[in-house]
Amino acid sequence: MLRRTAIVAIACVSMVYGARALAAQTVASAADPTSHDIRPGYGVTETRWLSDYLPALANTAGDTPIYLMRGDMEGGTLLLFGGTHGNEIAGVMAATLMVERGTVSQGTVIVIPHANNSAAQRNDGARHSGTPQWFELTTASGEARRFRYGSRLTAVGDQDPDPEVFVHPLGGEIAGSEARNLNRNHPGKANGTLTEQISYALFQLAAKESVDVVIDMHESSVTSRLAHMVVCHPRAMEVGAMAVLDLEMDGIALKQEVSQQEFRGLSHREFGDHTDALAFLVETPNPGQEDSIEEPDVVNDPEAPLSGRVHTHLRAVKAILDSYGFTVPADGKIEIGFPFSLDALKGSDLGTFLR
Repeated sequence: MLRRTAIVAIACVSMVYGARALAAQTVASAADPTSHDIRPGYGVTETRWLSDYLPALANTAGDTPIYLMRGDMEGGTLLLFGGTHGNEIAGVMAATLMVERGTVSQGTVIVIPHANNSAAQRNDGARHSGTPQWFELTTASGEARRFRYGSRLTAVGDQDPDPEVFVHPLGGEIAGSEARNLNRNHPGKANGTLTEQISYALFQLAAKESVDVVIDMHESSVTSRLAHMVVCHPRAMEVGAMAVLDLEMDGIALKQEVSQQEFRGLSHREFGDHTDALAFLVETPNPGQEDSIEEPDVVNDPEAPLSGRVHTHLRAVKAILDSYGFTVPADGKIEIGFPFSLDALKGSDLGTFLR
């Protein structure tokens, strides 16, 4: 029955995409949501849009698909998203792999591969001029699939010009361009800029779906102190510590850091402060953010291949959920799985695991 529901859901999202594409031809608006090659698997039971949680986002560059994966057993709810920054592709591809090949046996997992879809439109080259607009992955059948390599910030044309200084409503002043950084705008505003509206919709989703765990997947430069790190809201430190220890026992070394109150607008702080969820942010090293590498290979870098970075993200997600399961009653757990060992991702071609 679950598989049949998933097939219906996939058909429905195709119809939705088609309807929106037809509407786009009529409106001819450059602000329509960017589309992506994501092929939902049998684990997906329903597809929605972020605008379902804030109608003002409909037919804007900030709208983005949401994939719901419900298990047969009642349990907790995970909100898992990548693409807060469109150039941090390991999080995008980890979320994509979850949608295409993942399953949920207990609880509900809500996956958003492109949290800031405006940032996914194109690579503005601001972080590294040597990074591509697209990257390709070859599937097991030999099909070459293309994926966008986006930007860190909401596209310039999608919201008002940057202020000279961006002042977060909860305190703190940073560069004006950060007004387009989704991970500096949480918890957002219903009537704010496009970036603030995207954030607000994510928080509406978390509240309406009674989300228990939030995991935001990011990437940093190879030499950044943030590389190989899990940032945890203070309420999530115990679960995070257990997860980091479990990963270390399996040879995956991640540092743990507590979210600081003075750094406002970040997901790991604001989801923890403004919702009941335990909030985490996972960072992997992306050679495309390393200034010392003139021509970065964002897919096949020998030290930090994309498949290895996706492996780290998904193993971290699994470890966090397993550790969370020890802190809640049996009917509150969240259980995910894949038809292959996640460790098989290491040293492999990521495309061979996609649909």
